[in-house]
Amino acid sequence: MARKEIPVYLITGFLESGKTTFLQETLSDEGFYQNEKTLVILCEEGEEELDPSTYPSEEVYLEVIDAPERLTREYLTALENKYAADRIMIEYNGMWLLDNLYRVMPEHWLVYQEVMFVDGSTFLEYNTNMRQLVVDKLQSADPVIFNRVKPCFDKMLYHKTVRGISRACRIVYEYTDGKIEPDEIEDPLPFDLNAPVVAIGDDDFAYFYRDISEDVMKYHGKTVSFLGICVRDEKFPKDTVAIGRQMMVCCADDMTYRGFAVKTPMAKDLNTGMWVKVTAKVSIEANPLYQGKGPVLKNAKITYAMRPERPVAVFG
Repeated sequence: MARKEIPVYLITGFLESGKTTFLQETLSDEGFYQNEKTLVILCEEGEEELDPSTYPSEEVYLEVIDAPERLTREYLTALENKYAADRIMIEYNGMWLLDNLYRVMPEHWLVYQEVMFVDGSTFLEYNTNMRQLVVDKLQSADPVIFNRVKPCFDKMLYHKTVRGISRACRIVYEYTDGKIEPDEIEDPLPFDLNAPVVAIGDDDFAYFYRDISEDVMKYHGKTVSFLGICVRDEKFPKDTVAIGRQMMVCCADDMTYRGFAVKTPMAKDLNTGMWVKVTAKVSIEANPLYQGKGPVLKNAKITYAMRPERPVAVFG
């Protein structure tokens, strides 16, 4: 019999970013409790500590996991069973990769919300020196809350940094004077989606791939054109080849090929590693390249091309 679904509320960010303060305020809110047992898992301890006198001890249980190797599916399940928890709150260590948690999380634990807290006064420094860890937390967060920001700070710089990683994440600014403001800067795509042929420039493939991945149906029936690398696979139908780019989000270690299924009579003449320009109509249908339905480029016109000056797709 399937186990009861357990909602998980994940709080991420670096040390002294405001995670514990948020957790304290949440647990101290009387409206938070509805006869549900809450297991709070703390993965780091900063200067701020939770005050147990502000929440009901019979409904809130604290556990500390102070080393990443202790994150195992068996241990997390044992903690849930120990307290008969109805919901889980996790204050995650900013220096640990989120993949380590998601990989071992029990299947019946479902992340309802992932909130990232950022100290606005140190964010740019972290982004410069620990880019991989910043990307790791931002790419799945919603929302990201920048606190301790001054009224005169460069909002656009913060906005572009987030949008280079996630277009879907909501952004909120909490100023040093207590004012809270949502980010309402519009993000136009770097290409014209309403053009007869949506031309994707060499510097825009990463944005195109992310946008079509987030909202594939708005591309159905559109004709797109871009430069990409061919990849052949024996699992593909004979008339199908993948065409895409190597993509990098933060560093060379995370470089991954991202491409689309393209149906063309030329498939047999296209070899892996070959650069081509493809112009084709997008159709949403099942294909072996995807786990289900995805964008299949049909009626493709393909011409051979030279390797571009910047072959790797990046954001910004």
